[in-house]
Amino acid sequence: RIMEDPLFVIMVVSLAAVAIILMIGIGGFGRGGEFNRKYANKIMRLRIAAQFVAVVLILLFVFFTRQGG
Repeated sequence: RIMEDPLFVIMVVSLAAVAIILMIGIGGFGRGGEFNRKYANKIMRLRIAAQFVAVVLILLFVFFTRQGG
């Protein structure tokens, strides 16, 4: 039942996006060089924005689940 909830699916996709962005950032940091200099701050900002969206979706999911709707 919970896997069929569209908000749950969107929440899981947003969490996966955060994980992917984080891995790209860690990979760029580990590799260093031009890629890291050019994109490190952009990737960090993107990760923070994605985390914000994920947290909001989690809170919405918990709120609506507790409301029984």
